[in-house]
Amino acid sequence: MMKVVAFNGSPRANGNTYQALKLVLAELEKENIEGEIIQVGDKVIRGCLACGKCVRNKNERCAIDDEVNDWIQKMKEADGIILGSPVNYSGIAATMKAFLDRAFYVASANGGLFRHKVGAAVVAVRRSGGVAAFDQLNHYLNYAEMFIPTSNYWNVIHGTKPGEALQDEEGVQIMSVLGKNMAYLLKLIAKGKGEIEAPEKESKVYTNFIR
Repeated sequence: MMKVVAFNGSPRANGNTYQALKLVLAELEKENIEGEIIQVGDKVIRGCLACGKCVRNKNERCAIDDEVNDWIQKMKEADGIILGSPVNYSGIAATMKAFLDRAFYVASANGGLFRHKVGAAVVAVRRSGGVAAFDQLNHYLNYAEMFIPTSNYWNVIHGTKPGEALQDEEGVQIMSVLGKNMAYLLKLIAKGKGEIEAPEKESKVYTNFIR
């Protein structure tokens, strides 16, 4: 059975970000794809130390020994990953960013752990800033060479009080369509494995503009 792991960057375990993730996972589960939500936003997660140990050690671990290392392995083992966050000042929640900075840096330093996985981002917002936060989450997926399913609008759902997002009919449909498209893409990739050769991973080229 294929599995998708979803990360809730909200400090509210059952708030509107959680509701958005549940809507997407519900469509995946209809297609016999297992889903799991991991609560990130209420944890104490510090940011990257820029120590470079993950690059030197190449042991798929961050030097800061906390939940992030467990989550990296869950992401590595999953077929798909969903990143969910509320909106703070038109950006993602600070704890979520600290987690993502470290997890995706470790993944990159270890040969691209998330490469060619299916990845999606969803955002819950009261009023404004949702598209900017959605774009911020997509930066991680794009950099990691992940395959990104789409919906019929930007993956943003609106609500203030926990559960209020379910009253956003358009937002609910967006999450539903995203879940259906994500399931379809996951199945296409699974079907193609062994039949269609994937492109080889290329070594990253770094260009410094200060000589």
